[in-house]
Amino acid sequence: FNCVNTVGSYTCQRKILMCSRGYHASPDASRCIDVDECQSNLHRCGEGQLCHNLPGSYRCDCQTGYQYDTFRRMCVDVNECWRYPGRLCAQTCENTPGSYECSCTAGFRLSSDGKNCEDVNECLASPCSQECANIYGSYQCYCRQGYYLREDGHTCEDIDECSQSIGHLCTYKCVNVPGSYQCACPEYGYTMSPNDIDECATRAHNCSVGETCYNIQGGYRCLAFSCPQNYRKVSDTRSLYCQNSPLRITYYYLSFQSNIVIPAQIFRIGPSPAYSGDNVIVSITRGNEENYFSTRKLNAYTGAVYLHRQVREPRDFSIDVEMKLWRQGTFTTFLARIYVFITANSL
Repeated sequence: FNCVNTVGSYTCQRKILMCSRGYHASPDASRCIDVDECQSNLHRCGEGQLCHNLPGSYRCDCQTGYQYDTFRRMCVDVNECWRYPGRLCAQTCENTPGSYECSCTAGFRLSSDGKNCEDVNECLASPCSQECANIYGSYQCYCRQGYYLREDGHTCEDIDECSQSIGHLCTYKCVNVPGSYQCACPEYGYTMSPNDIDECATRAHNCSVGETCYNIQGGYRCLAFSCPQNYRKVSDTRSLYCQNSPLRITYYYLSFQSNIVIPAQIFRIGPSPAYSGDNVIVSITRGNEENYFSTRKLNAYTGAVYLHRQVREPRDFSIDVEMKLWRQGTFTTFLARIYVFITANSL
């Protein structure tokens, strides 16, 4: 208070405290204190903005993941996927209000960091009727000898060797059995002559430790299987991509007798699983100099290899079948290295 002298006395008058904008006098009028515009709702922050009190003033900020649009005078969502393309997520980035989410394409799952994708081993769920090989982002079904893979890419169907060879496998009667066939004689007056010996099963071969024995009619072959540089072996007949193209090299062994009916479809190739929009180009890139083999496209995602010239004498072939898969705007190359053994007619 101020003391004001009067005639014969005095009076006390409260001091008038002048505070700057953004401040007000304390209850005892002894000092100026800050006005919290945010707490007292005296601010003019727009919709979606956050008010932050400052000494003598305040600041309006947008929430994380938003930015201020001066034209509309409001906070709008930031599309992080567009602003930082390819830097936030390993595969797919999806914008959300104020943030973003990472997701993975089929065959992958999101890792614990929420950004990277890790391969799913689909073979653990047993999607194939016989053999399954996990590959990066997918899987491949394949069949044991004596079976072929159906167009669904999952089911193995028994090859009816008797009908395919029109009875020429046996001198009298051919009986199809799962995965193979058996020859039969008339019920009376005949006995079966000794059949082909499986040198691989009886260990009557001279293949080295590093070679695989493959039985054919009237003999066997010693096959050395090794992956090219920058590939790693994942099974007895498969190589998986590590660094360069093609993505995968797969080895197959096929055996036929020289009297096989021509043209004969001996091999199918296609992606598994196949997706809408997939398209394949199948070609023979090596081993077909004498034009014994040809390729044909069965549908958008399946190609086949045919033996279209009769092989008169026993002969071994090694051909490379290349499949280029067009999927979601990019080509991926797969290579099937096929060994075809033509053996003599057993008649």
